[in-house]
Parts: sequence; structure tokens; C-alpha cells
Amino acid sequence: MKLIMLSGGSGKRLWPLSNEVRSKQFLRILPAPDGDKESMLERIWRQLRQAGLSSDVHIATGKAQVDMVQSQLGSSVPLIIEPERKDTFPAIALAAVYLYSMRGVGLDEVITVFPGDPYVEDAFFREFKKLGQVLAESGADLALIGVQPTYPSEKYGYIVPDMSHARHNMAASSIKVKRFTEKPCKAEASELLKQSALWNCGVFAFRLGYLIQLLIDARLPIQYEEMLKQYGAMEAISFDYKVVEQAQKVVVCPYDGCWKDLGTWNTLTEEMSDSTLGAVRMTEDSRNTHVINELGIPVVVLGISDAVIAASPDGILVSEKGASPRLKDMLSPDKQRPMYEERRWGYYHVLDSAVYPDGKKVMTKRVHLRTGQNFSYHYHNFRSEVWTVLSGEGHLIQDGHFRKVEAGDVVYIPAGSRHSLFALQTMEIVEVMRGTRLDEEDSVRLDLLWETIRQLSISGS
Repeated sequence: MKLIMLSGGSGKRLWPLSNEVRSKQFLRILPAPDGDKESMLERIWRQLRQAGLSSDVHIATGKAQVDMVQSQLGSSVPLIIEPERKDTFPAIALAAVYLYSMRGVGLDEVITVFPGDPYVEDAFFREFKKLGQVLAESGADLALIGVQPTYPSEKYGYIVPDMSHARHNMAASSIKVKRFTEKPCKAEASELLKQSALWNCGVFAFRLGYLIQLLIDARLPIQYEEMLKQYGAMEAISFDYKVVEQAQKVVVCPYDGCWKDLGTWNTLTEEMSDSTLGAVRMTEDSRNTHVINELGIPVVVLGISDAVIAASPDGILVSEKGASPRLKDMLSPDKQRPMYEERRWGYYHVLDSAVYPDGKKVMTKRVHLRTGQNFSYHYHNFRSEVWTVLSGEGHLIQDGHFRKVEAGDVVYIPAGSRHSLFALQTMEIVEVMRGTRLDEEDSVRLDLLWETIRQLSISGS
């Protein structure tokens, strides 16, 4: 069995901690076994290791989240990178074609797809191992996992099983699917529960050859490099609509255990071990209130109950917990650039940005470069940078020249200058960028590995 974990999302429901780059699965809020905090992604990866599945997982993610995934799981985790954000069908098709044409995975191999953000107990992942046998025994095109609902939720899709089929074969490990219902109203959800409907948790398995044949029938490429070229023209549609609901024979395996989608503040705070994170002071009469503060200034809460308060460089949220699911509707459709980003080498906060009358843009960041990590060897065409080293020390390579930098040093990097920095000790830097373009598209990366970059500098490249 090969597994594809989908890691994406726009980050709107847990704003301001989440954003276009740091979506909900990356938030380090949940309690970890060692007493520290971990993200949903880190929690799931730990559970996959414990279930003996992590070596068979590829993570499908977008370009903007590659650094975040590698920062939390390590640079060796296998990634399949979408060239642009689409829906789940293009992402899964790209991953399947990668496994087929680049990794040589056989057409009879069972592929299990699952999301990278549910909150589940360890037993949930052990259920994955049954899906291959279920496909073989049932002869189905697809095998799903459906969660036994604990209440009539309006937030989830439902899988309605064919209970007449189940009654005729009570020993079966799976049940034929009768139909799907997407996010019903509460009254409809109550009726669905009477029909033994299950929550659709986004886990499904198929033989690789099944999806490859669907791509051939749709005249889509089955070679990875060709699909990358055509990816922008692919229809942005969910795998559920495009494949699952059109399949001739689908079965579902009921799962009766803990499963939660921590996609809103009121559900996420239920699993937090502490009511406050960061610089927070809160009075005892502030009952059932959670406060998360990522800013360097204190937040004081007096007598406010049943609320969630979150402060980050991207903004400040104050919400009654029951109202927090409405957050997505309140956010502006205009995309604000992320003010906080995690990278494989560390993280940064945007402190200030402005546009001046001459059309030049200026942005100031506080950058944290971890010990033993380095920036890529790169240059910019449309901006210059000035670095002021606040703490730590490292090795700078700039246009083939090598030197040590430490606290108090100022480095000027004009447009076109090739540069990289390696941290001997964790470094804090204030970076001021000035130019006509300050986005990541203006970073031309030449290499990532410090050993290779050193050789480039020695050879004068």
C-alpha cells in the first residue's frame, strides 16, 4: 500500500494564526506527548510512524507550503508539489501519476488518500491497513472509511450505506454505498442518522490502475512531466465529485472511534491543554475563554467568558466561541500577504510595509535563522536588501566572497547579488527590502545545500 496525504488549505477559518501559507495543520497548539506543543501535521506524522505507515507516505502539497512542511517534518519527507493551487482531483491525479511514472508503482498497488488535518486516535490509522483486503474481497472500485456520527452535524458530508446489503451479510467488513449527501441542514442530518449514515472523513482507497485508466479515458496525461505542463489547464474539481460519486461500486468501512475536524476556533480550543498561549493575563471570571497571543505585547482579558481571542502579525480576532465558524464570511476577499511564515530554515515576521510616491516598496522583517540552517543561494532582480544582525553569528557568501558575520554587522545586498547565509549560532536579523517587487517570485534560487554553495563560492561561480 502507498499513501497520499493531502496538505493544503487557505487558512481562513483559523485566522489570524492561519493564512495562505500557514494553514490550520501547521499551528503548534495541540499538546504533545513530551509536554510541548505540536501541530496537527506533526501529530498525524507521529501517529503514522507508530502505525508503521510513514515510510509509505508521500505528501501532496502546494509550492507555498513546501518550506512549512519541511520545517515541521524534516527535509527528507517525500513531497509531490502542485505547480499551482487546484482542488483535490488534480492534486490526487498528479500524485498518482508521479507514483506510476516516476516511482514505478504497479497498477495493482492499493493507494490510500487521506487529509493531513483530522484529530484522531491512533487506532484510526490502523484501519488503513484493512482497505486493501476490503477492495480485494468486495471487488469495489473504491473503499472509504466512514465515521460513526456522534451528533447530527451540518459541517460534514455523509455517506449513506445500503443497509439491506449489510443485513444480508452481517460479517462483512464493509458495506456498499447507496449515495452521498453533502453538508445537510440539521433536520436532514438527523434523518440521515436514522439511515445509519456515516461522516465522510475524506479517506478512500483504490488500485492505482483504476485511477490511471480514468485519466486515460479523460485524455489526461499519465506521465508526470507532461501532467505538470498541463496542470494549469486541468479542471479545479474535488475528487469526491469527479471520481467517488461517479464510481460504479463503492464500499465503506465504518469506524466507531474518535474523529474530529478541528477546522474552527470553537472545535480547536476543545483540544488545547492550556487556556492561554503567549503573553496573556486573564482573570478567573473569564470562564471557557481561550487566548493565543503571538505578538510581543501583552494581552489582558477581564471577565470575558465563552470567547476565543487570537493575536498574530496577521491580525486580531475577538469572537464568541459559537460565532467563530462565521469567521470565513467576515474576511476580505482581497488576499493579504502573510505577515508570518515558517520556512525550512526558521521563520520571519513582517514588521512594516509601505509604498512610496516614487513607486518603490519597502518591507521590514524580523528573521530567525536556526543553528545549522542556511538560506538558499539566490539573487533578486527587482530589489535590494539591508540586513542588520541582532544576535548570533554565521557565515555569509556573497558573489563568491566568504566572510563571518555576527551581532552588530550590517550587510548590503544590491539587486543581482548572489548570496546565502549559514547560522553557526541561531541568528536574529532585521531585513529591510526595497524595490519594485518584494514577493517570492523575485527570488532566483541557485542551490539549497550549504556544502554545494560553499563549493560554488570556492570555484567563483
